[in-house]
Amino acid sequence: MKVLQVYKDYWPVVGGMENHIRLICRGLLARHPDIEPTVLVTNPGRQTVEERIDGVRVIKAGRLANVSSAPISLALFTWMRRLEADVIHLHFPYPIGELAYLAAGRGRPMVMTYHSDIVRQKVLMRFYKPFWRVVLQRAKVICVSNPNYIQTSDYLRPHAAKCRVIPHGADLGQFAPTPEIMARAAAIRAEAGAPIVFFAGLLRYYKGAQYLIEAMARVPGAKLLIAGAGPMGAEWQALAARLGLGERVKFLGRVSDAELRALYHACDVFCLPSIHRSESWGAVQVEALACGKPVVSTELGTGTSWVNQDGQTGIVVPPMDAGALAGALNRLLGDPELRARYGAAASLRAAQELDADVMVDRYAAVWGIRIG
Repeated sequence: MKVLQVYKDYWPVVGGMENHIRLICRGLLARHPDIEPTVLVTNPGRQTVEERIDGVRVIKAGRLANVSSAPISLALFTWMRRLEADVIHLHFPYPIGELAYLAAGRGRPMVMTYHSDIVRQKVLMRFYKPFWRVVLQRAKVICVSNPNYIQTSDYLRPHAAKCRVIPHGADLGQFAPTPEIMARAAAIRAEAGAPIVFFAGLLRYYKGAQYLIEAMARVPGAKLLIAGAGPMGAEWQALAARLGLGERVKFLGRVSDAELRALYHACDVFCLPSIHRSESWGAVQVEALACGKPVVSTELGTGTSWVNQDGQTGIVVPPMDAGALAGALNRLLGDPELRARYGAAASLRAAQELDADVMVDRYAAVWGIRIG
């Protein structure tokens, strides 16, 4: 079976969706050799490039421009028509990919993974909505990371009958507590000299880190480590300075994969204080759970509170509420037994539901359905 994965970018471009597609394709090569994956994305330049990445055939169609962060590529339409595929698998949102399927898909069966609603580009959606409704109707199966999103998305609810829940997996093996990682984690803890609250992710508006920084003013004796970079970085650093937090909030910038793993193992609590439905999943939560860490997250009606289950693997609080974040952090930091209990449940949940191999097998089962 030939499966064509379609999105705007692919690894080594850094992003949750890009890595998600990569995990699917690598997993197929390792576990399901009867399924042949091909990836169709766009190239940063105007020329089309074809290459092999981790043994996966990747077509990067020439890009003309970017509109609302969506690469425009006419070559994508040409390759959509040209490439052989038993199933076309779209990753939404990428309007050009969906339009390419409608125009050049040649009626081939289509499955999609619905990663998130389009929440900011309201003008774009006004024009695109009629096409998007057709795409949803054409999909044989709509894969969604969690049941919460089916119920809270105005676009998915009418199609709930053909939605399948496939949690986004991670390569959990890379978070194993190796001697090298644990030695570095011990060094981080010694340098901090205090309980550690950890945040990792791109520093974008919807991550809500300003509320976590404000919360730290009410969490005495702890330090906040922030790994990542992005457009909100300078503003959030200025906020920490205005609040007089000094060395209690440390911005680490981009860190290596090895350092990130050590930071997960070094921390006492991981926090994802996102404030908008743009945070549909929160892959960093999965990584924290895999390291046996309790998580504090926010209730957005998306997958964040499905991954981190309130009262089992951590604490879920309302968004945009620094007081609630502070209360949850103080509760966990002040109760080692509770942290240990949530941490053990976190490790178990990650292994049973959130491993990449489990995800790949579930996708293979979906494609194996008679969808023609």
